[in-house]
Amino acid sequence: MAPNTWDDGRVDDRIENYTKFWKQNPDTEKTEDNEKRLKSYTDVVNGYYDGATLLYEWAWSHSFHFSRFYKGEAFLVSLARHEHYLASQMQLRPGMRVLDVGCGVGGPARQIAMFSDVNIIGLNNNEYQVGRARKHTANMGLQDQVQFVKGDFMKLVEQFGENSFDAVYAIEATVHAPTWEGVYSEIFKVLKPGGVFGVYEWCMTDTWDASIPEHKALAHQIELGNGIPEMRPLRMARQALKTVGFEIEHEEDLAERPDAIPWYYPLEGDIWKAQTFWDYITVWRMSRSGIWISHCAVRGMEWMGLLPKGTFDVTESLKVAAYALVKGGQEKLFTPMYLVVSRKPKN
Repeated sequence: MAPNTWDDGRVDDRIENYTKFWKQNPDTEKTEDNEKRLKSYTDVVNGYYDGATLLYEWAWSHSFHFSRFYKGEAFLVSLARHEHYLASQMQLRPGMRVLDVGCGVGGPARQIAMFSDVNIIGLNNNEYQVGRARKHTANMGLQDQVQFVKGDFMKLVEQFGENSFDAVYAIEATVHAPTWEGVYSEIFKVLKPGGVFGVYEWCMTDTWDASIPEHKALAHQIELGNGIPEMRPLRMARQALKTVGFEIEHEEDLAERPDAIPWYYPLEGDIWKAQTFWDYITVWRMSRSGIWISHCAVRGMEWMGLLPKGTFDVTESLKVAAYALVKGGQEKLFTPMYLVVSRKPKN
């Protein structure tokens, strides 16, 4: 077996430790177990993304988020349109200094920079993803317009100082925070007076009821499959924004739009629903045969040392994620696209 070259084993350790956060059955989970996950959110998120990043890129390209679909619209076009829509709603303008909170490998940052002609700093607490983001950005010749830094979104003021950005956005990232009030407060402080914050937030909808065992179990599956310390209802996100001082200008759950093609269709694995010829590959990856082949390949590459130890276990959690997200979308209990555009008062 090939020698392990993954960061002297530190990446391996983080991935293997990741599953320790999810030992409890959702029906018997103790309060202190949940509190431990919230306090250790950095380990939870890093352990997950160390193992999931290459799998995400293989299945989802460079933009790790969901999007709405028009009939016949290609998968990658839909992802880009979703990013452009956020930039448009925020009214980003050329020359603005913009912060991308939880930037992944930089797909949205590159798209929004080209679309709005703004200068973007992408923040990510996962060193591996920061390296991938810089590589992809250099390949596109955008390194002078889009930069990436490693940092904690719960400590933005410490890293950037107050009143540092004209705009801030987050795409399906701040759900990883231990509290929304905490991360939104940091975003509020680094914004200049009058600055705008746009977010696509992951939430359980207000139809979700934690007192219903099936609902609670579904939320736990989403947490497990996506490296999230705690899923919370949409109303808590709205209240958190207001609590820290934001003035909400526009809000909408885009998953409530009556789209003929649901946002979760790429996860269903039904190749007959693919919108274009090239999208058959994307959808096939989530079919039974696609999942089986992918998992066999991951197991083999992990054994040969080409992937970090524990990556296969993360692929197993991704299966849980896909099932839970589709079910949550079908039953209107979960949304990955609660859109809010809010502003820091000028005073």
